[in-house]
Amino acid sequence: MNEIAPHQVDVMVLGAGPGGYVAAVRARQLGFTVAIVEGQWWGGVCLNVGCIPTKALVHNAEVADLVTRHGADYGLGGHVTVDYSVGWRRSRDVADRMAKGVRHLMKKNGITAIDGWGTFTGPHSITVIQADGVTSEWVFKYAIIATGARPKGLPGVAVGGPVMTYEQLIMAEKLPKSLVVAGSGALGVEFASVAASFGVDVTIVECLGQLVPQEDEAIGKELARAFKNRGITIYTGAAVKSVRAGHKVRVTVEPSGGGERIELRAEALLLALGFEPNTGGFGLDAVGVKLDDRGFIVTDDVMRTGVANIFAVGDVTGKMMLAHVAQRQGVIAAEAIAALRPEPIDYDSMPRATYSAPQIASVGLTAQQGKQRGYDVKVSRFPFAANGKAQAMGETVGFALLVTDAAHGEILGAHLIGADATEMLPELVLAKTWDLTAEEIASTVHAHPTLSEVVKGAAEGAVGHAIDL
Repeated sequence: MNEIAPHQVDVMVLGAGPGGYVAAVRARQLGFTVAIVEGQWWGGVCLNVGCIPTKALVHNAEVADLVTRHGADYGLGGHVTVDYSVGWRRSRDVADRMAKGVRHLMKKNGITAIDGWGTFTGPHSITVIQADGVTSEWVFKYAIIATGARPKGLPGVAVGGPVMTYEQLIMAEKLPKSLVVAGSGALGVEFASVAASFGVDVTIVECLGQLVPQEDEAIGKELARAFKNRGITIYTGAAVKSVRAGHKVRVTVEPSGGGERIELRAEALLLALGFEPNTGGFGLDAVGVKLDDRGFIVTDDVMRTGVANIFAVGDVTGKMMLAHVAQRQGVIAAEAIAALRPEPIDYDSMPRATYSAPQIASVGLTAQQGKQRGYDVKVSRFPFAANGKAQAMGETVGFALLVTDAAHGEILGAHLIGADATEMLPELVLAKTWDLTAEEIASTVHAHPTLSEVVKGAAEGAVGHAIDL
């Protein structure tokens, strides 16, 4: 009996998240034949249970806040109720449409899309077990690994019932009446913010000394003030020591420096403790793909692993776990395969966006990081309260903060917290990427009235002539 010859393709992509599907499309644009394998979610966590449905829920939460807490300010009278389940169904519709869009992109670009699980059998070969049970063999010239990451757990704590990760919570049609959030990174504060808008009693536990510990200290303090004003309870410098789960949860919290333990009781616990890479079961050891001490795939500046024809992009590399970074990495990997010599990513110039209320947006170095790198740091801040558009919107919480190099005026970092802060990032990313100065931003005319004038105000402050403050 004759053996069936393996399928042949130029580029094989494992994983159809933001990094994988973008890499596949770019490789196809460059003239390669491409196949992509996805075992669960076309569009990845981001489109299905992450960025996109979360932002739909965030918008619902903004509307809920407006009509229930501030309705009288806008002439909205009478008894108003909000139904989370309606917004939840809308979020699922949005996610489903976006995921179908990724499948359409594969078809439109002539990419072979396979539902299944791929395992390397050699540096140029892979076995795919398809969702229908059929096994197929593939050979390729190049491979791009984009298998993503999964939520970290808490040792000794099983996920299930009232103990959830973002995946269980975002797929639940109803919110619990009370919620403890372990961890205050972007994911933790976004879910805390949404839940609070729908009347959930929310408590955040963060082991480090501030909320959103990857952000500038001033941002963490401002977010804490805003959250406390919204009725959210916050414990920083405190770690979850034990969890007892039944119909509800009991969470024991201990201050990091020692002290009396606190027991929190709630209907649910959200584990928002970060992520670990999906590297098991893909045969990476069979081809010699190296992992770092955290378990992430090691790559060079153009996303090539230690195996010359195999690349890795996205969260599985652990470089900067953001969808837009994964997308850029996917483009770079495809262009490196085509020998186009793509420009490596400057991770200091990658934007970061958190969709809490208020929003957080940042790029580059914090003031402390700038000092650690030896810069003569200058910090300038301009409040939303001094901005005409913010006053007109009734959104006066927050500020824009610029970190500049006092010697040359160049932007080292920018940090914003306030209404629609994430929409103001492009100007600042451009400035950081191309070494623009605070003076050049200050001399750029910003339309009036716009929220972006807070950026101009901070830049004017940095060069010593703030006008509206």
